[in-house]
Amino acid sequence: MTGVIGVLGPGGVGGALAVRLALAGHQVVCVGRAETARAIARDGLMLELAGEVLHARPEVVERLEQPVSLLLVTLKATGLEDGLQRVDPAAVAQGVIVPLLNGIEHVGIIRAALGSRVAAASIARIEAYRVSTVHVVQPGLNPIVAAASADVDAATLERALAPLREAGVELRLGRSEAEVLWEKAARLAVLAPVTALTQLPIGELRVDPDWRPLLEAALTESCAVATAAGVPMRSDAQWSIIDSMPHTLSTSAARDVAAGRPNEIDAITGGVVRAGARLGVPCPVLAGLLERCRTR
Repeated sequence: MTGVIGVLGPGGVGGALAVRLALAGHQVVCVGRAETARAIARDGLMLELAGEVLHARPEVVERLEQPVSLLLVTLKATGLEDGLQRVDPAAVAQGVIVPLLNGIEHVGIIRAALGSRVAAASIARIEAYRVSTVHVVQPGLNPIVAAASADVDAATLERALAPLREAGVELRLGRSEAEVLWEKAARLAVLAPVTALTQLPIGELRVDPDWRPLLEAALTESCAVATAAGVPMRSDAQWSIIDSMPHTLSTSAARDVAAGRPNEIDAITGGVVRAGARLGVPCPVLAGLLERCRTR
């Protein structure tokens, strides 16, 4: 048994991981707003995982003050500033903080708020969403978490992440924080705004005669920015990944836009556009998609 595992933001991804970790025998404490905390304290969490219904009753608090060995930050970018105020930095002083947010700009924000025990990370092959505060659906495969850290050594990071493997998550240690972040960000910067604007799944966009060329141009830009940031990336290799995605797959940004909720497109696509500006890499197609999303 490891130490306590904190989950800051028990929404779709966070709720799914909290249930899986709790059922794997780990002590899990969820950190959420008052309404969320009351609901989880009353009803626990339910996860529909590939047709199976799983129940867990993790601890839940509005502010994390007890020490944790691992803190998973599974907030949306729009809730990051508020969420970080719910964590006492002393609670993570001996643990490892693993943010599973989209985008490339959040790691520095988390370090500034909670200290230098942070790993850059990303989560893939997961499409988890909340039906209600305590009901999460994850219809697909077991997720993959990639992580790397400039703060802690690889052995420490691997030990901290071991509970995720026990909960059915595939783990991959990256060579650098930049590599881990850009590997997902380069694709998502393209897919998030387009799925949000069209409300079409990735399978339909791949074959659409109007959207496919725009997707290709935007992906070329995002790969150029990644390369300038020190992570060499080829657009044809990224297209191979997109072509292998399930036909019906969409993005959380598209679901948020459809539901009228705050979305992460500025954090995802805007982050790449801002990086391009800093690095001298023009991104007119990505910038145009970002502006269309902002206008809409």
